[in-house]
Amino acid sequence: MRKLASIILFLAAVSNSLGQSKNSPLQISHLTGDFYVYRAFNDYKGTKISANAMYVVTDKGVVLFDAPWDKTQFQPLLDSIKAKHNKEVVMLFGTHSHEDRAGGFDFYKKKGIKTYSIKLTDDILKKNNEPRAEFIISNDTTFTVGNHTFEVYYPGKGHAPDNIVAWFKKEKILYGGCFVKSAEAVDLGYLGDADVKEWQKSIKKVQAKFKKPDYIISGHDDWTSKESLNHTLKLVDEYLAQKSAGKK
Repeated sequence: MRKLASIILFLAAVSNSLGQSKNSPLQISHLTGDFYVYRAFNDYKGTKISANAMYVVTDKGVVLFDAPWDKTQFQPLLDSIKAKHNKEVVMLFGTHSHEDRAGGFDFYKKKGIKTYSIKLTDDILKKNNEPRAEFIISNDTTFTVGNHTFEVYYPGKGHAPDNIVAWFKKEKILYGGCFVKSAEAVDLGYLGDADVKEWQKSIKKVQAKFKKPDYIISGHDDWTSKESLNHTLKLVDEYLAQKSAGKK
């Protein structure tokens, strides 16, 4: 049944992306209800890499979780949302300090959009002399925006020292950002700011706190599998086992 559900979700994503070229720099797919996943691209070490983000349409405006990795798509995203939903973006949450997540703070703040991060993210951006969010939130905060309620949660270090996730309890949607690797990932990717030992603990905290999600949105590559969080833990376990074996 799980495999069937994953196939159905994948086909739905494909059908909802029709009309957008595979080469389109901004691709928007319907997830469920008022939720949409959008994908932008950038070059990483000479390879074109996708970055997934999400938005939810509320009756008080649209809430973004992370900005497009490609800065040229900051405005096209706003234009696409306005054309598709006839609503303005009112809030943006950056799920950690890396450019593919927090890179839009300055642009969107200037557009009058409220921008949010936790203090850990703000401290890193301040230290690096990079644009910061307008509002600092605590590590575990519940928001209600119009007809939608969600929890923003810091589970601990992982891919980055400041990575947060967002949970929509009613819809059972976990937005993981780069804290969650795609189910098709073969390794943990960029580990320049990672703490893999803590990542293992942090994943288990998320699994205990947000049980049986129906949708899990990973930060990169395919986002349609419900197994991506389990797969991330598997990759973390394998990495730590290899490190441990190397020390013997």
